[in-house]
Amino acid sequence: MQATKPKVPTAVLAQMLFFIFVILFLPLLISGHWDWWEAWTYAITGLLGFFISRVLAAKKHPDLLAERARFAQQPDAKSWDKWLAPIVALGGGLIPLAAGLDARFGWSAPFSLPVKLVALLIILAGYALGSYALVANRYFSGMVRIQTERNHHVVSSGPYHWMRHPGYAGALITYLATPFFLDSLWALVPAIIISALLVLRTAWEDETLQAELEGYQAYAQQIRYRLLPGVW
Repeated sequence: MQATKPKVPTAVLAQMLFFIFVILFLPLLISGHWDWWEAWTYAITGLLGFFISRVLAAKKHPDLLAERARFAQQPDAKSWDKWLAPIVALGGGLIPLAAGLDARFGWSAPFSLPVKLVALLIILAGYALGSYALVANRYFSGMVRIQTERNHHVVSSGPYHWMRHPGYAGALITYLATPFFLDSLWALVPAIIISALLVLRTAWEDETLQAELEGYQAYAQQIRYRLLPGVW
């Protein structure tokens, strides 16, 4: 008999979708500039990246979305990640929030079109890398924990063949490129803070995996870099 596929509760799914929609459209909602093409591009790109990656991940790993939907409800999650993960998740929303306020009150001068186009390419690359990591890794949980009930083991295929934490790397470059695409120097403030917290989370998660996940130390010796090949 085939095992029943884990399902995401409807209420949890609705909350997640509401959160995603609101965060991505914050620049438009706050600024009131409905002709702001960069903000529309940012929102639509984020929505497409979210839905395409989840559809692909659900096809390859039907139980992954249910695992991620239990965010902040994992009793065996690391104690430090119970506060750090929500801060990073919510903190990511401060970047479009700051950009919306900046546009509304005109705090920053706009960047040139070439700068914004390069920033957009970096954002797309970040989404692509993060989505690739999600699809490749059945254990891409929203909380740092050893998923013993899901036969947690080392994943070394796909982008994990180049770096140990490609999902974080994708988020990092997206965070740092977004202020330039949305014409907001002020948005760089939360982007830098959240990026620093993301680097800290990467380091702590890597230490946890090396200490508790069988085979990860050997993997770490083979794949030396966590976020940026050649640097760290």
